[in-house]
Amino acid sequence: MSEQPSSDGSSTGAPGTALGAAATVERARSEGAPGAQEGSPATGWLRARLAGGAGRNVGLVIALAVICAFGIITAGERFASVDNVMTILRLAAVIGVLSVGMTFVITGGGIDLSIGAVLGLASIWATTLATQTMAQDTHWIVMVFTALAVGTACGVVNGLLVAYGRVVPFIATLAMMVSARGLAEMIANRQTQIVKVNAFLDVFQADVLGISVLVWIFVVVAAAGWVVLNRTTFGRRTVAVGGNPEAARLAGIKVNRHTLYLYALAGLTAGIAAVMMLARTTAGSSTHGQLYELDAIAAVVVGGTLLIGGRGTIVGTVFGVLIFSTLTNVFTQNNLSTSAQAVAKGVIIVAAVLLQQRFAARSRAS
Repeated sequence: MSEQPSSDGSSTGAPGTALGAAATVERARSEGAPGAQEGSPATGWLRARLAGGAGRNVGLVIALAVICAFGIITAGERFASVDNVMTILRLAAVIGVLSVGMTFVITGGGIDLSIGAVLGLASIWATTLATQTMAQDTHWIVMVFTALAVGTACGVVNGLLVAYGRVVPFIATLAMMVSARGLAEMIANRQTQIVKVNAFLDVFQADVLGISVLVWIFVVVAAAGWVVLNRTTFGRRTVAVGGNPEAARLAGIKVNRHTLYLYALAGLTAGIAAVMMLARTTAGSSTHGQLYELDAIAAVVVGGTLLIGGRGTIVGTVFGVLIFSTLTNVFTQNNLSTSAQAVAKGVIIVAAVLLQQRFAARSRAS
């Protein structure tokens, strides 16, 4: 049977199977707004598209455009300059990579509060004296491998606790957040560890085609995440597990194992983000990544991924990251307080959740 992706960037299954049933439900969520088929066929098609993923993405584009327009009006050339745009993208890159991993976890019906702390732990482990000495004697890739290994290992522990230990994801990842932060402080003795491997910095602080390597990493990770979620069996299984774990189990999906993979993937993205943070700050610190998990969750939710699972969109997540990064930059350009930034972010998050509830209610009514 052929399998087609849904219009909102979430994964669907084939008709006639349990996965296909889950896909049908998802398609109904996206397209089943009351009255969508009323009137002419063209009108019905347009309404269906706007009620689904395309409509959500259009809304995100409009929101981003409004924020940019406000920035241009209030800050002028300081905001619209190429250098400032590159600054926004660089700041968005680390959170963006974390958000891609978070999209998979939330789509699969879970949540991960530990990714920020895991980022900090990975940055510390990758900049210990032993790791950097080995990197100088062999190759800078040792630091990258260490960060990725630490991040993935923490994700695996989270997955084991959630999938096989039956610990609630909130509690399991909260415990990992506290433990990872504490372990990072112990290893570094609460000290900042400077990156001394120049070859590492030369690679990750470079520009390619005038764009920072960190931005390119974000682009690659987001593109890979989109392909995996929308064009692979893994992505379709993620949607099925998040939408209805029992139905997914009856369809032959090994739900526990798949959940383990999702948390391992989130840990891997935390390791990648740690490498990026090392390049950006030239230091490893146990304070790296503080509250980044909340920023990632906010970007994912604003982007249109359902907190209850069963629907995820990488494109929406990217827009969510850009919206918050641009908003922060606009506030900074206008010398507004971080308190005002927090209030504005809170309003945006609440509005996004209310819109999600509205879409969910319309889907249930259809």
